[in-house]
Amino acid sequence: MSLPLVHHRHIEIDGVEVFYRESVPTRADAPTLLLLHGFPSASHQFRRLIDVLGDRYRMIAPDYPGFGNTTAPVDFEYTFDHLADITKGFVRRLGLTRFAMYLFDFGAPVGLRLAQRHPEWVAGLVVQNANAYEAGLSDGAREFTALRPEQHGAEGTIRDLLTLEGTRGQYETGVADLDLLSPESWLLDQHFLDLPGRKAAQVALAFDYKSNIACYPAWQAWLRKHTPPTLIVWGANDPFFPTPGAHAYLTDVPDAELHLFDTGHFALETHLAEIASHTADFLDRLPDPTR
Repeated sequence: MSLPLVHHRHIEIDGVEVFYRESVPTRADAPTLLLLHGFPSASHQFRRLIDVLGDRYRMIAPDYPGFGNTTAPVDFEYTFDHLADITKGFVRRLGLTRFAMYLFDFGAPVGLRLAQRHPEWVAGLVVQNANAYEAGLSDGAREFTALRPEQHGAEGTIRDLLTLEGTRGQYETGVADLDLLSPESWLLDQHFLDLPGRKAAQVALAFDYKSNIACYPAWQAWLRKHTPPTLIVWGANDPFFPTPGAHAYLTDVPDAELHLFDTGHFALETHLAEIASHTADFLDRLPDPTR
């Protein structure tokens, strides 16, 4: 099997140098999949998925400001609204008008903000441990997202998660066979977390996470109204976003396809083949936008 051609580029959006990966499919009319990464990762979390599917689909994976190889001005305001603003500008600069979105973790608050603003863009959703429901918050996630800047010890609690031990733990928790995990994944994440200014950016986003929870009712209303074709692939042992969050999507998108896997938060690390197969089948079934 030959690997797809993948470009690695930067594009300037409102003073932010956005890094992104883009595959070149063999068909010019291939469906487009916008891959929106999570915390504390970046577009590199999708590199194996792109290798498997990038010859069949146009797969585009940007790094948000504060993540990966994207660089932002020192005065950049790290909020989820602002991440969505930059991602929206990125989509427009690339001339994308109709595409499916792969939402993982932080990809939900970024992608669902895009969907609210431009429902006409969204051909379908692949949802992987990307929460949009109160039911999908574990007790630990509720405590973490309730932290406030003025609260004694709150910033320290967040920064503890930004250490190598904290990053590795996010990959390992809930995984039955740790031999399936490649240590390069969390080591690369930690490399980017340790760059100047990156931990401050993550602290700001952690304190802003409550804005996402406040948006849950609006996102659910959007899902009910538009009922986009939806594939849900979920690591069932996720310590942050447990399986009730996956099932909750069926309340608003009852025809969604749901698959649970015996693994943790980073399900692609251990179940690449299964998730890639389900994703390909899903993309092949999407309606042709030209018809």
